[in-house]
Amino acid sequence: MAARAVKTNALSPDVEQVLLAMEAARQRTLQLVAGLSDDQLERVHSPIMSPLVWDLGHIAAYEDLWLSHRHGRLPLLRPELSGLYDAFETPRAIRGEIEALGPADARAYMAAVRERGLEAIAGAGIGERRRPTDRRSASGLVCEMVLRHELQHSETMRQTMAIAGLLPPGEPPLHPPQASEGWLRIAAGPFSMGARPTGFAYDNERPRHTVDVGAFRIARRPVSNASWMRFSEGGGYERREWWSHEGWAWKEEYDISEHPDVAAGHPEAPVCHVSWFEADAFARAHRARLPTEAEWEKAATWTREAGDELAALGSVWEWTASHFEGYPGFIAYPYREYSQVFFGDGYRVLRGGSWATHPRVAGPTFRNWDLPQRRQIFAGVRLARDA
Repeated sequence: MAARAVKTNALSPDVEQVLLAMEAARQRTLQLVAGLSDDQLERVHSPIMSPLVWDLGHIAAYEDLWLSHRHGRLPLLRPELSGLYDAFETPRAIRGEIEALGPADARAYMAAVRERGLEAIAGAGIGERRRPTDRRSASGLVCEMVLRHELQHSETMRQTMAIAGLLPPGEPPLHPPQASEGWLRIAAGPFSMGARPTGFAYDNERPRHTVDVGAFRIARRPVSNASWMRFSEGGGYERREWWSHEGWAWKEEYDISEHPDVAAGHPEAPVCHVSWFEADAFARAHRARLPTEAEWEKAATWTREAGDELAALGSVWEWTASHFEGYPGFIAYPYREYSQVFFGDGYRVLRGGSWATHPRVAGPTFRNWDLPQRRQIFAGVRLARDA
């Protein structure tokens, strides 16, 4: 195990825990693609997704940049690869056309970078466990950021594999929730939204602030496959009055109907691979709406304290009505490309996590986002109504 390879008497328990978590994440990544051929790893399975082998190289390049270089003050292992595996310099549309590392070289690159990363941790430690007050100091939470980055990419890779029909046996493990249908009423009033000041959180989860939310009701369970099929078979993709202008134009241009996995899944399992446009239309058809992300977070935190539950939370991402924006007083940290460049009317917020989201990443304050037409994400719907 890599953690043992660098173990010395100087390593603290915190360092040991991080090393073990990093090793577990790497095994998770490698096991995911272990049964795939070189052709399956290198092929472009969808124009909106990267070749799987690019993801492997990107995971390594990100780790080398932040952990070895910026945290450990080591030179980049292969500086010529930095632009190739930069998500902004090399957009998804061209990743299948460039001369990237092949599967064997990508795995070797990952291993070499990891050895340097372990060296950096052994020499510099893991840094502060909370966000530094000095914004110039990016080393405090880098280890956790690098770890979660790899965990998040294992979900992105699963999205690609789902499109290509390459998911491992037993995935996705979507089952009927063990709770009755119905609605929870959440009382009006303020609550504290966002991550607490201490501990790891992404910049878009802070600062924690007070939001006054009116009374509302939220469904105990996410929408099921059976409910979605009734919507579809009842004219859901034909009734213009249920769709926004943008959603209808998208549906008509691409001849959209329900995703194939809906009919194939268990009738009472949460519906998956739903776009925001579809989720919005479904809600209108049922005289409901999507919750705002403030409502969603208040319900998720309130139900935990009250001993009630939102059933199947974490089975599928749940679309909200909210655009992706920074909270009042937002400060980009440690780099603006993680969140800030996506702020605006283009992206909608998803909450909760999916079956493919690692528990270390998912949480009641974590904010995911995507374009309203995207269906590759493991996303479903939970309805809300005014109280």
